[in-house]
Amino acid sequence: MVLLAASALFMAGCGGGGGDTGAAPASSSDAKVTVEWWNISTTEPLKSFWVKKVKEYQAAHPNVTIKNVPIENEAFKAKIATVTQSGKTPDLFTTWGGGVLKQQVDAGLVKDLSSEAATWLADFTPAALSAYQFDSKTYAVPHDIGMVGFWYNKKLFNKAGITEPPATWTAFIDAVKKLKGSGTTPIALAGKEKWPGHYYWAYLAMRIAGLPALQQAAVDDDFNKPEFIQAGVKLKELADLQPFQKGFLGAGYGSTDGQAAQVSNGKAAMELMGQWAPTVQKDSGKGLGEDLGFFPFPAVEGGKGNIGDAFGGGGGYAVGVNAPPAAVDFLKFISSAEQHRQEVETGAVLPVLKGEESVVKDPNLSIVANQLAAATGFQLYLDQAYPPAVGQEVNDSVAALIAGQKTPEQVADSITQVAKSE
Repeated sequence: MVLLAASALFMAGCGGGGGDTGAAPASSSDAKVTVEWWNISTTEPLKSFWVKKVKEYQAAHPNVTIKNVPIENEAFKAKIATVTQSGKTPDLFTTWGGGVLKQQVDAGLVKDLSSEAATWLADFTPAALSAYQFDSKTYAVPHDIGMVGFWYNKKLFNKAGITEPPATWTAFIDAVKKLKGSGTTPIALAGKEKWPGHYYWAYLAMRIAGLPALQQAAVDDDFNKPEFIQAGVKLKELADLQPFQKGFLGAGYGSTDGQAAQVSNGKAAMELMGQWAPTVQKDSGKGLGEDLGFFPFPAVEGGKGNIGDAFGGGGGYAVGVNAPPAAVDFLKFISSAEQHRQEVETGAVLPVLKGEESVVKDPNLSIVANQLAAATGFQLYLDQAYPPAVGQEVNDSVAALIAGQKTPEQVADSITQVAKSE
């Protein structure tokens, strides 16, 4: 299943978003209650932002304790998979929607927010909502949406004699060669974590086969089509140039020696990453300041895909089916127009509510927001759009291809076999 990026806002019977703070009045008769909230905000500025918002909410609701549990991205995925397999969830938790959320919904673990969110949904952009909607029902509230593209070091590109960002795959390969020739590591990659590598195969598949082909593959479970194999051939072409930093197969993403830090500290010229890249770069390294630039994934000559098609997703929060009403109320609070505007102002997330676009001041994030607004199509991350086992196989097989352990044909066949077994 391929889904459009989206987000949804909800709130139970407490009025719409608009300009209110979202906080329902406290009641002295309310019993003590604890809401456990798993999120992936382990880096600044959101890490501190959420601590502040939890304090504000608890001050207005002294009977409620919000147990804020930030968990690193990969650790979160493993931990949430473990608890959901046991038939449980936290009260409130991060979700990227798509096939993973759909499986949790089918298992009866996630609260249907449709009726409670009815007065809120009109405040959100349709694109932000769709990844969390199934069968006309809404199962999570979005807080971010964006797209994946290349974040690059303008100074290192200039040093290599690259006068403008590459718009085609041929120009991109030429840029990689020029960067290597100038003594610069062209690309940083967190090979250990695998998910960043799948961005390359997914984008190549989109550019070569076209967005409808990825959607059809979700229906017929056939990734052996020639265009998907060609995506692997192009990725192998890149990997054979050895464009990544030394030791990339063991590198993480947000650690002080990981993918983001390699770019942030000027040790690699670019990374293919989502809209959060500038924030993580600043958190893990020195940051590039005005030397940081962004360009979309290049077109592939002869491909069926439109360069205006974007690949990415957002982040939202789902509510466990057995969560107390306070979980929904806290979600309403942090999702209100006033609170979310403050979240956008941190520079860590992009607008999901209508009319928030003017809040984005960072020039690179404005480019992302504008390209997203003008996108001709949208593909959710493959490791979230498809059922978890299929998404994991995409990540594993693409990582093996980059490591030289699988051929393009073997990648396509492995994904197909897992898809047909689901």
